[in-house]
Amino acid sequence: MLNSEKIAFIFPGQGSQSVGMGRDLAENFKICRDIIDQGNNILGFDLSKIMWEGPAEDLNDTINTQPALFVHSIAALTLINSEFPELKPVLTAGHSLGEISSLVCAGAISFENGMKLVRMRGELMKEAGKISPGGMAAVLGLNVETLDGICSQVSTEGSIVQVANDNCPGQIVISGHQTALDKAMELAKKEGARKIRLLAVSIAAHSRLMDSARCGFNDAIEKIDSFKNAQIPIVSNVTALPMIDVQELKADILAQLNSRVRWTESIKYIRSAGVNYFVEIGNGNILTGLLKRIDENSTGITFGEFANVSSLRSEMDVSTSM
Repeated sequence: MLNSEKIAFIFPGQGSQSVGMGRDLAENFKICRDIIDQGNNILGFDLSKIMWEGPAEDLNDTINTQPALFVHSIAALTLINSEFPELKPVLTAGHSLGEISSLVCAGAISFENGMKLVRMRGELMKEAGKISPGGMAAVLGLNVETLDGICSQVSTEGSIVQVANDNCPGQIVISGHQTALDKAMELAKKEGARKIRLLAVSIAAHSRLMDSARCGFNDAIEKIDSFKNAQIPIVSNVTALPMIDVQELKADILAQLNSRVRWTESIKYIRSAGVNYFVEIGNGNILTGLLKRIDENSTGITFGEFANVSSLRSEMDVSTSM
């Protein structure tokens, strides 16, 4: 019943990358190859080579990860708009970096400006990580309120840790100075966390340790003179509420740098708006996997590989025949 459902397009962020990403789309659809080639030209180097051949450590460097995920998402979005023009989202959202993909989806910025933004975002976050080193850890089995309390308890003026991502019930990421992070992990174990995993990152994303990136990123945002109101609402990572106004959009992607990603609340808001069907556009299926853990009545499909085209077409055909 896809044709009769209210649909949201959602876009992945860091952690969804993998070597080989986007290659089969480029090989099978000129429209996707053109987007990826355009991305290479905007950046001035062959990003697609890193995407398709690696090595993984180069792809996992945040200055490459962010544009790689963005260009893959926009290539897939361009394809879905071309092959399935009747599939119109009523809302869109992106996880962290994915919110810039949502801006393109909603017509607020161009692909070219989005590409420049994500590259700058990655560079500034990497530099902030050098200025204020830290780390991140995924905590399974505790709720966000408990972890908020733990982070408050162990943080000091010179060593902080905070909740960075509320991904779904029981899967929370914390971020901050390594000393505070270690203390928070120890307390989380004592509180009964099922599993705690230190993430293989060199930055403390979505924490106060990213403060130094704000000035440069604000300058990059303000240089986009074609930034417009969104044509469809974008659900904010920072507030988990819909945004359309251009000034609100600008403020949100800036605040995102050192604010919590409220993904659980975002999906709950989208569901409350009557959306039952989510299409994750880009690499991997991480967001689709989170959906059922947030709301068991939601349905999600992925669209980022060649095989997904026929799968979505089958879904559309079934819907049309019912």
